[in-house]
Order: sequence, then C-alpha cells, then structure tokens
Amino acid sequence: MEDLPVEVVGNILSRLGAARDVVIASATCRKWREAYRKHLHTLSFNSTDWIVYRDLTPSRLEILITRTIFQTTGLQGLSILMDDVDVFSASAVIAWLMYTRETLRRLIYNVRTTPNVNILEICGRQKLESLLLAHNSITGVEPNFQRFPCLKSLSLSCVSISALDLSLILTACPKIETLELVDPEIAMSDAQVTVELTSPTLKSIYVEGISLDKFILEADSIECLHLKDCALEIFELIGKGTLKHFKIDDVSVLHLDIGELVENLEIVDISNFTIIWPKFYQMISRSSKLQRLRLWDMVFDEEDEIVDLETIAVCFPQLSHLSLSYDLRDGVLHYGLQGSSHLVNVTLLEIGWIVINDLFSHWVEGLLERCPNLKKLVIHGLISEAKSHDECQILARFTSSIVQLMRKYLHVEVQFEYQ
Repeated sequence: MEDLPVEVVGNILSRLGAARDVVIASATCRKWREAYRKHLHTLSFNSTDWIVYRDLTPSRLEILITRTIFQTTGLQGLSILMDDVDVFSASAVIAWLMYTRETLRRLIYNVRTTPNVNILEICGRQKLESLLLAHNSITGVEPNFQRFPCLKSLSLSCVSISALDLSLILTACPKIETLELVDPEIAMSDAQVTVELTSPTLKSIYVEGISLDKFILEADSIECLHLKDCALEIFELIGKGTLKHFKIDDVSVLHLDIGELVENLEIVDISNFTIIWPKFYQMISRSSKLQRLRLWDMVFDEEDEIVDLETIAVCFPQLSHLSLSYDLRDGVLHYGLQGSSHLVNVTLLEIGWIVINDLFSHWVEGLLERCPNLKKLVIHGLISEAKSHDECQILARFTSSIVQLMRKYLHVEVQFEYQ
C-alpha cells in the first residue's frame, strides 16, 4: 500500500462514494489524507447511508457536509440526497455548489432548502455533464444565461416546472442526449396542458407519472422512447426514423403517433396498454429490423381483434425474442395460431398467463411448432394464494402436459417464473 501513487489512492477513495467511508479511510495515513484533499473526485452524502444523518439537526448536518466538501479540491462528482432530512438553509447549499461548480461534471441533488436554490443559475455555463434534480422547483429559465454547454444527461424527479420552462431547458442544453421526467408537476398556464419539446441531439427519453392533454416531442436523433404510468390524450413523436427502442408500460393515450419512419425499430415492448391492434400494427409493420417484440397484458379495443403469428412472422423476419401473454376472453384467443409461416430466428420465447385454463398448454404447443430454432422457453404464471380445487387441477394438468411436451424439445431450455 505504501508504494501506491497518491493518485491511485484518490481513485480508491472515490470508488467508496459514501462521504463517511471516505473520511474514515482517509485517516489511514498522511498519504491517504493527501489523496482525500487533492485527488478525490467523487463524494456522496445520502441520508440512507448512515443513520446518524437523520439524528443530526439540519444546522449540524450543514456544518458536517461543509467541512467535508471544503477539504477537497477538484470534485467531479457530487451527490447530496437528503430526502429524510429537514429543510437546509439556502446559504449553506449555495456555498457547496459555488465551491465545486468549476470542476463538477456530475451532480445529484435532492435537498429541500428555504428559500429554494436556483441550481440552473449556479451551475449554468460550467462543465456539468450529468444533472439529477429531485423535489425542487424550476422557474424563469433563461436559456441564454443559464446555458449548459456540456450537459448530456438530465433527470428531473418530482420537480415543479412549467411547460415553457421545460422546453427552454432543452434549448439551454445543446448536447443533451438523455432526458428523464419522473412525476413532474407541470404548472398549468391554461385549461389545456401541452408540452412541446425539441432537441436535435436527444437520443433517449424516459417519462413516468405524467398527465397531459398533449405531448409533442421533436427529436431528430431519438433512439429510445419509454413511457410509463402516464395519462395522455395525444402523444406525437416527430423524428427522422432513428427510433430503435419503443416501450410503453401502463399508459393511457387516445392518440399515439411515433411517426411513419420506423424502419430502424429493433425493440417494441408494450404492456398494460389498451390497444387498437390494426392501427398499432400499421404503425410498426414496416419495422423489418425488429428483433424483440413484447405484447404483455394487453387490452384490445375490439373484443374480436386477433394478433396472429402469421402476421408477426411475415412482417418481422429478424425477430429473435418474442414475448406474449395468454389472453382468452369469451372464447377468443387474442394471439392466434393462424397461418403456417415459421418464426425461424426466434431463439427466446416468453409466454405467460393471468388466468390459466386447459387451452393454455395447447397454445404453448402451437407456439413451439412455429419456432423451429428455439433455444429457451420462459413461462411466467400468476398463482393466487387462495386457489380453488379446480385451479389446482388445471395447474397440475398443465405441468404434466408441459413435461410431456418438452420431451419432444430436449434442446430447449425451460424456465418457470411464478408470482
């Protein structure tokens, strides 16, 4: 250890992350104290890391954090997550940020202050590359003054912000590639809430827990779009056909449009979603490069709508990973086995049920026949705690039939995942 360069010791301390661990380790010897002061580049204060954080008064905690930060030089990563701590004074937080902002590359900030601290004003026009803000409010964005020339990743969680300021933030980030919006509180300027975002560099966007009338995203370089737990009347993506990964999870939307240029789509993952299959199929049918398709817990707008394997096999010849959940309603199986085309490239098949019946094993057999090069089969199941005798019998018959069926497919690995 004595032969380690002080810069290497600084890297070791930085990997510890938690401020308490860093301070304790730095007391090892003079070299480690020097590494802490001059070569530490990452520091984290998290109220869950050390129970004492929650026992200290805010003023004592402010002093502790101030002393720890002010002994360092050249911090590149700073994380302050004090979700379980009372309100801090704005002056202390401003001092931390002012001291580190010239070298800071990554900032994770979840601190309640009185009054609110304007992070954009303090950290703008610096070298910040990644910014995560939580439980804060953003007002009066000035993209010319509060500019982030190096920012590539922005995450806003439980942040109060207007639709206009949200749009202006993207304008202030000319190199942004990743955007996350989690449970934002969008301030309403009129009866209808509309968010319009434009970025020529944005590659990935994740939106969770948002309720809007209209969401329009114009992104020429977008590759990944993920919507979760959202209620939208209209969602429109305007791009140039760069989208590769499209995921929807528990979303309510009346009008969904991801554009006509979808030739580069490789992954489509849809779950807990009410779907008008003809319109959705028309939207993705030209995605000949699709490699993974997941349709899980779907609710079809029309009771007699059917997604047949023939359509999937013909339109998505490169498909290698297929996930379907079994849904039998009023005698209609929404994932039918019509046609004769094979899914020759599918090597991983995931299937599952919410309510099982005796037809499920026959459906599984039909799917296996259509996947001649299958290597792995994953069966997901939902088993209620209060099972009736009939349910137990159905599950027993299914288990027996699967054991017998898989004797024909000894080359296929089978995995069961029950909830």
